[in-house]
Amino acid sequence: MLNPISAAFKIAKKENRPALLTYTVAGDSTKKQSLEILKSISKNADILELGVPHNTPVADGSQIQTSAYRAIKNGIRTIDIFKIVKDFKKFNKTKPVILMGYYNMIFQYGENKFLKECKSSDVNGLIVVDLPWPENTKFAKKCKKKSIYFIQLLSPTTSNKRLNKIIKYSHQMNYFISMLSTTGGKLKVSPKEILKNYKKIKRIDPKKEVVIGFGITEKTIGKLRSADGLVVGSAICKEITRSLKSRQNPVTNVGRLVKKLKNKIK
Repeated sequence: MLNPISAAFKIAKKENRPALLTYTVAGDSTKKQSLEILKSISKNADILELGVPHNTPVADGSQIQTSAYRAIKNGIRTIDIFKIVKDFKKFNKTKPVILMGYYNMIFQYGENKFLKECKSSDVNGLIVVDLPWPENTKFAKKCKKKSIYFIQLLSPTTSNKRLNKIIKYSHQMNYFISMLSTTGGKLKVSPKEILKNYKKIKRIDPKKEVVIGFGITEKTIGKLRSADGLVVGSAICKEITRSLKSRQNPVTNVGRLVKKLKNKIK
């Protein structure tokens, strides 16, 4: 059976557009609201990334850190994150969900127990920010046995030799970090330069999907539409924060933002 992540890319390709991937933090601002936000954005997003809140993040910029802080403050636990995924899948069984987080949480939980929970919750993919190749080889194999994609991270400074090896051992989807920065920073390089690096990666194995993340907003997303997929996270977290401060409904507002993003890449 085709992993729902691959199925989502297939649909986007048929529609001659990139897949839209959204990132929200699990439990932001509450567990209930986090689930409602997922339901709302799933109408226009192709793949949902759900961030595991962490109090010492490596790659997350200020917008995502603010979201994570709210979730932690409201008592989110790993078991609650799996419950959010399970409840979402009852609402939409076919929409792919990727969990994104840090290895410490998986290690504390226990790799095998964590993957068992992923499988029973119907998690389709994992991004572990601080577990690079080749250190992730054994864990990636465990993921594959459970039919869960382990998504490798690639950056503009990854050497050609290393790129070739990572792509060779990678599963069907890879994540290209557009620039050297934390999430949510303004694009420090031109979309043209980003696509030049992206195409270099795609040439290694054109059959594997490569998405672009970091610095993608409503203003920049249209210029990168030739990619397999585009990830928007900080702009969504920022909208949740703005809505809460303005005492507006983040579920409605974020749903509206994601619809706008989708329209930019159609």
